Amino acid sequence: MTRKVLVITYYFPPRAGVASLRLRGLAKYLPEFGWEPVILTPALPGVPEQRFQIIQTPYPGDAIAIWKEKLHLRPDKGLQEQIGIPRAVREGKRSLTSRLLMLAKEVICYPDEHKMWYPFAIDMGQDLLRRERFDALLSSSGPVTAHLIAKALKARHGLIWIADLRDLWTQNHYYPYSPLRKMIERRLELRTLSLADALVTVSVPLAEQLGKLHKGKVISVIPNGFDPEEVGSAPLTKEFTITYTGQLYQGKRDPALLFRAVAELISEGKVHRSNIKIRFYGSTEYWLEQEVRHYKLDDVVSMHPYVPREEALIRQRESQLLLLLNWDDPRERGVYTGKLFEYLAARRPILAVGGPRGVVTELLQETNTGIHVSSHIELKHILAQLYEEYKTCGQVAYHGCEERIAQYSHRAMAHRFAEILNRCVSLKQPL
Repeated sequence: MTRKVLVITYYFPPRAGVASLRLRGLAKYLPEFGWEPVILTPALPGVPEQRFQIIQTPYPGDAIAIWKEKLHLRPDKGLQEQIGIPRAVREGKRSLTSRLLMLAKEVICYPDEHKMWYPFAIDMGQDLLRRERFDALLSSSGPVTAHLIAKALKARHGLIWIADLRDLWTQNHYYPYSPLRKMIERRLELRTLSLADALVTVSVPLAEQLGKLHKGKVISVIPNGFDPEEVGSAPLTKEFTITYTGQLYQGKRDPALLFRAVAELISEGKVHRSNIKIRFYGSTEYWLEQEVRHYKLDDVVSMHPYVPREEALIRQRESQLLLLLNWDDPRERGVYTGKLFEYLAARRPILAVGGPRGVVTELLQETNTGIHVSSHIELKHILAQLYEEYKTCGQVAYHGCEERIAQYSHRAMAHRFAEILNRCVSLKQPL
């Protein structure tokens, strides 16, 4: 018997973002496990795939865009750029202007910048639940407005509700606001998620943290994943190419350790400058340019603006190594970067640099898809080894374990969600 679930999410393709990939994978593979998903989302910036049942609500725009319009500024362009803040200031690692703007966002964007979606989603969700039979709700954050919508619909219709927290809410160590706002928002989090029948997050350390706040809640771990139908290959580059795709989050993902190691290996004659290329796609920040110049790697490192995802996948597949940058913060031990799973589909060796040993380290070891290094000495040693392999064999060999990698596919992810939905529905049904 097929059951029906209303999936409430801001992110869904063609809306860009790693979060959209998780939700697409869920919608694509849930039907294999007896669940028919219907997606409730704000108006999308393009035409979605016809295979999915999608209910698009009206959406006036995020709170910051609305304020820009009030100030007669372009909503689709950065505020700092429009008011004349120099690039060197606004794109610095510790930008003062960014911190000042965050104070304004603290008030304007409570509980998040997509709060204007709420009334439209409630209206269309109510109408949908009156017209059609559903067995469950599933909301995914961020933004947390998705959970507020799910809570309201559950309160009115009594459906099973699974809350998926891809990142933690007020426990998120990236939480950017003041202690006062955090205190107020934590009360909102507790009130909201108290109605959820089960909580989901992406790693065991995050689940343990979530359990300390939401005592007594059923909390499950379902990592992000990759679409098994996107696994592919491409002819490898002739150069010893190290590729990074994605954002750097104003230096939280910092390649300085790599730059230093490569610069020293070149100066020591262990790596030939003409043979090595380091490529960044989607990252052209001012501070990154300065780091490249500091290590005299202008002819080694290339920086490219955002490219379509299809091109990014090709650049990954053709690379000798895929670069994964971790933030040097002990609280990162439970954080998988979304890019890690996309890299798994590229079937190329992964070099994770920086950050504490944790879930990333464990996944790379479990799947035999790469190595995680944190120290300068260790990184130089590994790079020298890999470069020697490239010079001897013409490429860096890939040794991933397909059986273990498959456990991180979107199909496996959807199966785990279906199991939780089934369990919650069965517990609710009368004996």
